[in-house]
Amino acid sequence: MSSEKKDITSWANKEGSFKRQVSSFRDVIEPNGKFAPEKGRYHLYVSLACPWAHRTLIVRKLKGLEDFIDVSTVHPHMLEKGWHFVTPDNAKSTAAPASEHSNDTFPAATQDHLFGFSHLRELYFKAQPDYDARFTVPVVWDKKTNSLVNNESSETVRFLNTAFNELIEDKSAKELDLYPEELRKEIDELNEWVYNDINNGVYKSGFATTQKAYEDAVKPLSKALERIEERLSDGRDFLVGGRLTEADVRLYTTIVRYDPVYYVHFKCNFGLIRHDYPHLHKWLQKLYWNNPAFKDTTNFEHIKEHYYYSHKQLNPNRIVPYGPNVDIEPLK
Repeated sequence: MSSEKKDITSWANKEGSFKRQVSSFRDVIEPNGKFAPEKGRYHLYVSLACPWAHRTLIVRKLKGLEDFIDVSTVHPHMLEKGWHFVTPDNAKSTAAPASEHSNDTFPAATQDHLFGFSHLRELYFKAQPDYDARFTVPVVWDKKTNSLVNNESSETVRFLNTAFNELIEDKSAKELDLYPEELRKEIDELNEWVYNDINNGVYKSGFATTQKAYEDAVKPLSKALERIEERLSDGRDFLVGGRLTEADVRLYTTIVRYDPVYYVHFKCNFGLIRHDYPHLHKWLQKLYWNNPAFKDTTNFEHIKEHYYYSHKQLNPNRIVPYGPNVDIEPLK
């Protein structure tokens, strides 16, 4: 069945369990490779709502790559044809406020700066005319070869961490290593269960269509959050090695969405981060308030609007909740 006919907003399999799609484009940017690091060569397609795309925006800023890789940002409403952009004509006008829930414009959503496409799906079909899966973000596009390099966030984070080091002038950004060799084993082990039980666990809970599928997801999620809470109980600022690593980036993009979205929308209501996980909450606050790469890339308007408006099977009336009153509580 072609992607034109698939119900791309259907998330659960016939057993009622959420199954995440395997990414299709797996090339990397690397020196002396097919896709070599060059300033201005690559374009990043993201959603400010998506936790997977958010990872890449954080690393792009941490590594000082904002002048190297430009960005197009989809509208937060993901409808029947998937992610869409603001049209070039609408992009010329002032965006309607988020409270109007307009499908045409939205604050911080952009047009497709490369091709002027209306939907992300067009980019996928340009890369592969017979593409037959979901149209996901992030996407790294190569302007030189006019091809899609990678649409797997974990791999994109890895090559953004090192690929451009020889071109980066800022010393601190160049020297920042989010995946240091001496910590890789511990990072990999942590990433594995955090991905299965937390990053993906909230989705498995939210999109379950049977009680069993839901409980099979939400119980490991609860245990995993307790495990993280225990890990941070010694007062550490970072998850691994006493320094910022990709493990912090990967967990942050889920935890920052937890209270405003996952607690209600994905039925993960066994505990709020800000009230029931004090050490995890402090870790979140420190990343958000102390590091602009985290705060400046976090857009709560897009986050709330996307989930509550796009998932009609979970929220048929598309009502976006009023709270929480404070997105991230200030550090004390």
